[in-house]
Amino acid sequence: MAARAVQVVTEVAALNRPFDYLVTDATAQVALGDRVRVSLHHRSVRGWVVGEAPIERELKPLLKWLGYGPPANVVELARWAAWRWYAPWSRFLGTASPTRVVTTLPTAPVKGPIASSRRVAPEVASGVVTLAPTVDPMDVILSAYQQCERRDGSLLVLVPHEAWALRLRERLARRGLAVCDGDDWARVRAQWPVIVATRAGAMAPTPLVAGVVVLDADDESYRSTSAPTWHAVDLVRERCARDDAPYWLTSFFPSPALSVATSTACVGDAGDWPRVEVVDRRQGDPHDGALTREAVLAAHRALASDEPVAVVVILQRLGAGRLLACAHCGELARCAQCAQAEQDVDGQLACRDRHELRARFCRDCGATKFRSVRSGVTTLARDVSLQLGQPVSEITASTTAEPLARVVVGTEAVLTRVRRAGVVIFADLDQSLLAPRAGARRQAVSAIARAGRLVGARRAPRGSLVLQTRRANDLVVACAVAGEFEPLRREEIDDARLLGLAPFGARADVSGEGARDFVAALPADVVVRELASGFTLRASSTNRLAEVLAATPRPAATLRVGVE
Repeated sequence: MAARAVQVVTEVAALNRPFDYLVTDATAQVALGDRVRVSLHHRSVRGWVVGEAPIERELKPLLKWLGYGPPANVVELARWAAWRWYAPWSRFLGTASPTRVVTTLPTAPVKGPIASSRRVAPEVASGVVTLAPTVDPMDVILSAYQQCERRDGSLLVLVPHEAWALRLRERLARRGLAVCDGDDWARVRAQWPVIVATRAGAMAPTPLVAGVVVLDADDESYRSTSAPTWHAVDLVRERCARDDAPYWLTSFFPSPALSVATSTACVGDAGDWPRVEVVDRRQGDPHDGALTREAVLAAHRALASDEPVAVVVILQRLGAGRLLACAHCGELARCAQCAQAEQDVDGQLACRDRHELRARFCRDCGATKFRSVRSGVTTLARDVSLQLGQPVSEITASTTAEPLARVVVGTEAVLTRVRRAGVVIFADLDQSLLAPRAGARRQAVSAIARAGRLVGARRAPRGSLVLQTRRANDLVVACAVAGEFEPLRREEIDDARLLGLAPFGARADVSGEGARDFVAALPADVVVRELASGFTLRASSTNRLAEVLAATPRPAATLRVGVE
């Protein structure tokens, strides 16, 4: 065998570069992307083959071949992702690798036609698809499959959570499609015709994608909350560009980052949004409990139906500041500059960003007495049980109550556990509308839309939504009532352009002991702002931000960089 050497990236994240190793007779089968074991600084560590290397000096040999790893195209995609989100290459290679040694691959079935007695799915153009919440996305998936049927590669379908993925795989299998779980690494690596997965599926190790469908592409579950803060939608867009493949990104209310400069299609209309009832708590009886009189009546109507889960009450308590309402007129204390909720700061009022520190008085009526309107899910569940005279199931992201009572109270985690309901009540929509984060209003729309799936479309309703709020005149509320969100979409694009948010700019959060030294070395065209938790960086584009971060020396002290 002719002498051969390869480049290996190890699992040691601190050493974020390839090392050269000699291929021996025992490891002669290694190919690009395969996993291997090597000796590094007198330690035996695992790694990935990322390229061929010249033999210019004496090299250590590969110790062992550890089976298949990601294919060549995914290795290069992982390199790009590491640059884009300022992360070790090994973090993304690990996401695309199996949890055990895989030395053989199954034979993938041939793509077959859709076996269904239903009509042929209407063709949906690729790009961003504005899909009303109660419209079944199956037609979009089947249309994508038909358009990609003659292309080499797999159709990759991403969904926000595993429960949805399981149901979707079953539905596609009933239509005769060869579909596999995104966690079935060997089948994905063998290029199964259809792959259904969650966020990690963006790095699915299939050698080629024929097309990609991302359902609810604006869902927060597609973004990693731990560093690197990568986003599945950005990854699949890059992947499709590399494989010259079409993609379909569905959303009820496309964000500026998703829809600007992208072709769009629209499936569904205002009649496919849920029926919404707004309860203005500023005008309600001050003796009402957690649920207003209107919400209690709607709940009793739903309890009279035969729905297994009749009432769902949602409180998305975000835990970032206490909402204060005027005890006289009910108006919320809000910053005049940024409109965020104000908090008590040493006897005065100010928003989280401290734009203005002012005396405690209501801007609307001048009264000086405020009361807290923040409550937790457990307290809310107790109060709702007393008001309705019913046992209550409490659901959060960390609970798994089974079976569910007819009344369910919880955070938005409820929306992934319950499929149908007679009424969905948002106990305090203002917690979402005034959340101290970018895109808070769009996330409120997303919660309303997902809740709408439980009660059905207004043209054929199974139930209704009740929004309890002190901001009944908010544009989000008006759009939800009308089922028409174009005014809000235009406003979001204008705000993103003005503030330099994606896609008109890029941002990263930097923290850790080495953060100050790191930002001090950044070039002048990157805007740096110091916060209590660290620093925020802003650049003109994601490419410019990635270039700057990669070129800046990394300090020896701890550093966390979250690219958004």
